[in-house]
Amino acid sequence: MKKTIISCAVTGSLHTPTMSDALPVTPEQIGTSALEAAKAGASILHLHARNPQNGAPSGAVEHYEAYLTTLAEGTDAVLNITTGGSPTMTVEERLQAALRFRPEMCSLNMGSLNFALHKLADRYPSWKEDWEEPYLRGSESNIFRNTFTDIREISALLRPHGTRFEHECYDVGHIYNLKHCLDDGHFDGPVFLQFVMGVMGGIGADIENLVFLKKTADKLLGDYEFSVVAAGAQQMKLAAVAAQLGGHVRVGLEDSLYISRGKLARSNAQQVEKIREILTLQGNEIASPDEAREILDLKGAANTKIGAPS
Repeated sequence: MKKTIISCAVTGSLHTPTMSDALPVTPEQIGTSALEAAKAGASILHLHARNPQNGAPSGAVEHYEAYLTTLAEGTDAVLNITTGGSPTMTVEERLQAALRFRPEMCSLNMGSLNFALHKLADRYPSWKEDWEEPYLRGSESNIFRNTFTDIREISALLRPHGTRFEHECYDVGHIYNLKHCLDDGHFDGPVFLQFVMGVMGGIGADIENLVFLKKTADKLLGDYEFSVVAAGAQQMKLAAVAAQLGGHVRVGLEDSLYISRGKLARSNAQQVEKIREILTLQGNEIASPDEAREILDLKGAANTKIGAPS
């Protein structure tokens, strides 16, 4: 059996500062938390940025640059920059950092969806920052835009630089979208899928759905690699199942703030340590960053613009 890649999604755009003191929001916090996760065993770091003044999701190049150089100097983990940003950003805002830094890998959402977070707002009686409650409640009206035009244009902008994609599939139709894009020549195979499960507006996080997603990908895509995100309480369980099915795993505070039911995680590293222990106990060997690069056919850190002058 091939080795299992552990990805860590360090901060994301879903959770807000009130929800957990462990959520990294400043460049220093994001950088430190990411390095700790890599040391714990994550070979890929999935990265978003935050406004250091208030912790709000940001697409600004300077907010990425404030921690990316530190990561490039401090770890050999693959640095995977989002092109999803947050549902409230334009596609242009979401692409700024990826175009500037030309990373080895970027996430790429394979379809639009109703990405809703509004029910989370009912859990908190007060807020650290003024933007948090309107951001969450306003998501009831969100359409997270990822049209075929958007997908094609993102590929056209990043593919010439050797950037490969983590194709984020929030529902089974997104796998069909990817098949259409492959048939049209927008991507090179074999592709790397990230099944994102448990987000309101997408497919539910249960084993039956994971098996269905994999069977659909088997039917449509032939040779491919896949990983699993299970938002919330199913994070560890579905990661363990994904690895048993021959896939890879993703954990991190972007996807769940908890280490066990009702108990907040202390850090991203704590989640990485837990899934590494689970995988080791069930017989999975953990991939190093260079082994992850080989599995996913990445161009190598030396061929990015991270750390290079603007």
